[in-house]
Amino acid sequence: MSFPAKSILLLLLFFGFSYVPSFAQYDTAYIGKPEDQLIFRVYLSRKFTDFTIRDPESELRFMPNSGNNLGIGATFKTLTLNLAVPFGFLNPNRRNDWPSYLDLQAHIYPEKWIIDLFGQFYNGYSIQNYFGDGEDYVRRDMKMRKIGANVNYLFNGEQVSFAAAMLQSEVQKRSAISPMLGFELYRVTVKADSLIFPSEVAVDTNFQRGDFIQFGPNAGMVGTLVFGKGFFVTAAMSVDLGLGYGRLEKQRESSVLQFNPTYFARGFAGYNGRRFSLNFNYVYKRLPLAGNSNFDQSVNTGNYRINLVYKFNLKEEVSKALSRISPSRILIKD
Repeated sequence: MSFPAKSILLLLLFFGFSYVPSFAQYDTAYIGKPEDQLIFRVYLSRKFTDFTIRDPESELRFMPNSGNNLGIGATFKTLTLNLAVPFGFLNPNRRNDWPSYLDLQAHIYPEKWIIDLFGQFYNGYSIQNYFGDGEDYVRRDMKMRKIGANVNYLFNGEQVSFAAAMLQSEVQKRSAISPMLGFELYRVTVKADSLIFPSEVAVDTNFQRGDFIQFGPNAGMVGTLVFGKGFFVTAAMSVDLGLGYGRLEKQRESSVLQFNPTYFARGFAGYNGRRFSLNFNYVYKRLPLAGNSNFDQSVNTGNYRINLVYKFNLKEEVSKALSRISPSRILIKD
């Protein structure tokens, strides 16, 4: 049985894969790593990437036709696999017969490192209730492409576990904090068949195609608070004063080079016990784009998830069988 290209694209959209190599040393007084557990999760999630423009008098926010997803996933040691579907009962207002899109996000947390990768290809945007009475400003022809990476080094990473906060494959035993330092690089394009913004918007803020690059170093702090028996709150914030380049095409082509402050925020909270976990995760990146002096514009990416987790203790023979296909085993052998 063959699948049409659109079905394959939608399958890729809601398929998640994470790999967390485990080569560095960690402090066992702060982090626990059960070796023979299979982490099974059921989760509700939503990923989005909007395009927002602001001037002193107004704000316009283009939203994609993304929705709420219900999914399942599993983690064994360094390997995580997730699969989610946007069921109709979770998305009563989602548009039908809309251009397909692909949103790939990888948030990888080896010891002492935070690695975020983005490959987002959205087709079709709308400004909700722009004309009033529930009537939207709809642009099926609008396309947004974002490719980028963010990498941070945790100076006290042997004491702070993002795998415990995000994947529940580890356990954070004690509270800890760590400064972090890194670098980020993004390329974004926004285009349409005609000028993107409604005719009521001032002409000098309108364009048909925009091409943007943003890069620079960043710094921040991460902290995790452990209280009670298994309850935790983990938060991380990094700020970047990067250099941005933008080229806009409208009646004529213009370009600008400027410094743009950006930030990346993450929050995790819940209960992570030896057998059960219930938690909420949120990752948000605001990426300002270089533009004209009388307005600012940004691409904002969010990914939130509510996880219900059960941890299975595996028999020795099952654990050995799964370990044979572990990426870390393959990498060490090679």
